[in-house]
Amino acid sequence: MADTLLDDVGELLREAADQAVLPLFRKLDDADIAEKAPGDLVTVADRQAEELISAGLRRLRPGSVVVGEEAVADDPALLRHLRQPGDVWLVDPVDGTANFAAGRRPFALMVALLTDGQPVGAWVFDPLADTMAVALAGEGTYVDGRPVRTTVPAGAGGLRGAAMSRFLPPAARSRVEAGGERLGELLPGQHCAGREYLDVLTGEQQFVLFWRTLPWDHAPGTLLVRAAGGVARRFDGTDYHPADEGEGLLVAASERVWTEVRDALLGGA
Repeated sequence: MADTLLDDVGELLREAADQAVLPLFRKLDDADIAEKAPGDLVTVADRQAEELISAGLRRLRPGSVVVGEEAVADDPALLRHLRQPGDVWLVDPVDGTANFAAGRRPFALMVALLTDGQPVGAWVFDPLADTMAVALAGEGTYVDGRPVRTTVPAGAGGLRGAAMSRFLPPAARSRVEAGGERLGELLPGQHCAGREYLDVLTGEQQFVLFWRTLPWDHAPGTLLVRAAGGVARRFDGTDYHPADEGEGLLVAASERVWTEVRDALLGGA
């Protein structure tokens, strides 16, 4: 059953990418793009992909609830389901919409499954790279069908990762930028959380720091990283849960990396 679910949801994401997302990449008209809020874009591809994915997930788990990014934009009360009993799907139909709308890569399609309020399944698909990462809690993480574990170079000086500084408060932004000098390489970020998580899984980077923690952006990736041996915690050290409100999330390939990066970028705060 577990393998079937991993395959079925993965195939659903591939179908949504093929039918609703990739045909519109670099082919959007101005009328196909709107702002939900200042700087927060939505495209016809987001809406069409969410409809396809949501319908497919309900078929896979009859009686389950789907909480999609675009549905929540219309009805924020849907977020109440994240702590409720039963199966609840979180859907980000196009993660990295600003990239997609501008004709840039990367972007991703993402799904997480919560059962009785706990994340138990995760899927992240980068359709341009044709990279699929999947995980079930307690059963490990797989990238393109191969089991993966997060990897760590020796010493803080060799650590490479990204910090999403755009939304950080000014004082925290200054501290993060200054602290990056104590690490190997501090990247500006790819404007696509899904790709950041994939790069932690594949060893391209060992950490990523976020300020905004919308559940559809992070429920899939945090489970993928944790199931592969990594860590995903708030800045104060508490474990991240997609239903928790608040800001700040540091994801790392290991306990040691998490501590070293927090000390370097946040002064241990």
